[in-house]
Amino acid sequence: MSELVRKSAAELGTLIAQGELSSREVTQAHLDQIAQTDSAIHAFLHVDVQGALAQADHADKSRGESNSPLHGVPLALKDVLAQKGVPTTCGSKILEGWRPPYDSTVVAKLKDSGIVILGKTNMDEFAMGSSTENSAYGPTRNPWDTNRIPGGSGGGSAAALAAMQAPLAIGTDTGGSIRQPAAVTGTVGVKPTYGGVSRYGLVAFSSSLDQAGPCARNVLDTALLHQVIAGYDPKDATSINAPVPDVVAAAKRADVRGMKIGVVKELSGDGYEKGVADRFAESLAILESQGAEIIEVSCPNFKFALGAYYLIAPSEASSNLARFDAMRYGLRVGDDGARSAEEVMSLTREAGFGPEVKRRIILGTYALSAGYYEAFYGSAQKVRTLITRDFAAAYEKVDVLVSPTTPTVAFKIGEKSDDPVAMYLSDVATIPVNLAGVASMSLPAGLSEGLPVGFQIIAPAMRDDRLYQVGGALERELHAKWNGPLTNQIPDLQVR
Repeated sequence: MSELVRKSAAELGTLIAQGELSSREVTQAHLDQIAQTDSAIHAFLHVDVQGALAQADHADKSRGESNSPLHGVPLALKDVLAQKGVPTTCGSKILEGWRPPYDSTVVAKLKDSGIVILGKTNMDEFAMGSSTENSAYGPTRNPWDTNRIPGGSGGGSAAALAAMQAPLAIGTDTGGSIRQPAAVTGTVGVKPTYGGVSRYGLVAFSSSLDQAGPCARNVLDTALLHQVIAGYDPKDATSINAPVPDVVAAAKRADVRGMKIGVVKELSGDGYEKGVADRFAESLAILESQGAEIIEVSCPNFKFALGAYYLIAPSEASSNLARFDAMRYGLRVGDDGARSAEEVMSLTREAGFGPEVKRRIILGTYALSAGYYEAFYGSAQKVRTLITRDFAAAYEKVDVLVSPTTPTVAFKIGEKSDDPVAMYLSDVATIPVNLAGVASMSLPAGLSEGLPVGFQIIAPAMRDDRLYQVGGALERELHAKWNGPLTNQIPDLQVR
C-alpha cells in the first residue's frame, strides 16, 4: 500500500498546491489501491480510470489558477448522483448502462474545485437499505471484517474511505445513509441541513428527505468537502438561499468550552449494545472534560419516528420511481412489437426493480391510496411536525444533541436480510434528523469487539458549523488516544 493513500485530503491538497506532489501521482496511487483491494471490498460499481487521470492532468495544469484546498484530490462518488457521460445506475438493473447527459450540481461543484472523481460507488438499490446488500450488483463488504456489512445505503462510499481507496467521498442520506455507514466503518459522515446542498441531479428516492453530504476519514477533511458542495442552487426549488456556515473555521476551532450538549434520552437504553453504550459514555466524558455541560434532554415523539418514516419515504418513492417506465431511458424488457406499452412497462419493472424497492413501492402506493391517505400518510406527516417541535424545544436548552449513531456495530452479511424490521431498526437513531431537516454528523468513537462505533451529533438547521466544532473537539482527543484516524487500525489482512 502506498503511503500516499493514508494521507488526509487536507495534506494531499497542500502537497499538490505546493508542487511537491502531482494530482496524477495521487490519483494513480488511489487507482492502484482500488485495483489491489476492490475484489475483496466491492466498493465501486464503476472505476473511471481514464476519466480520473484526465481530470488529474487538468488539475495539474491549472494548479496555479486554483485557490481550492482540495484541488487535485481524488474522491469516490455515490452512484445516485448524475455525472455526465459516466454510468449512473443507483445500484439498480433498471438503470444499467444509463449515462446522464448532464452533471448534478454537486458534481459540477466538485469539478469546479478541481477534485478528481475516481468513479461511482456501490449502494442499496435507489438508496433503499441499511447494508448495501440490496444492490443489484452484489454487496459491498466492510474493510474491518469482510464478512460484515459496511452500512447502507451508502456502504460503497464509506468502505472506499476505510479501505484507503479514496480520501474523500460523497454520500446521500434519506434516513441515515451517510451516518450509519460512517459509524460501522470508522469514518466521518455528515448529513447537512436539508436544502443546504443542492439535490439537482440526485436521483430521487424521497424528495422531502434526501440530502447529499460529505464523507471522509477525519472532521477537517469532511468540512473542506462540505464547503465545496454547499450553497444555494436556483435549479433546486428546495435549496436554501442563505450564507453557508463556516464549517472549516469551526472544525479548526474545535472548542466546546461553555457549550451545552444534550443527550437524547429516547436514543439510548434498550436495544443498544453494551459496547456502543460504553463508547458513547466515554465520548461524553471527554466532551465534559473539555468544558462542555452535559444535559439529558427528552424528545418524546422520537419513538414514533421509525413508523412515520416508513410511511413518508415509501409514499414519496412510489411517486418518484414511476418515472422508470421503460419508455424513455434505461432497461426495456419484452418490447417485441406485439406487446402493449403497459405490458412492456410491467415486464421491465418486474425485471428491473429488486425486492426491497418493490416492497417500498407497494407500501407507498397503499399508503397514498383513496381511503387510506389520511390514516397513513397524513398521520405520518403530523408525527413529523411533532418531531420537529421536539427538536425546537430541545434547542432552547442546548446547543447540540448527541446519541450513538447506531444501536449495534456492523452485523454479518445475510444476518438480517430476511427480517426487514430488524434491518430498519439500524436507523432508529438517525431517522428523526431527516424528518426534521436538521444537520447531523457521525464520527468514530472507538471499537467494540474490534469493530467501529459511531457518535452522532445533531445541530439546528443551518448551524452545521456546530457539528464540526463539537466533532473536531472530540476527535482531537480520540486521535491522540488512537495515534490518528481509527481506520489506521484496520488489519491489513482485511484489505489486501
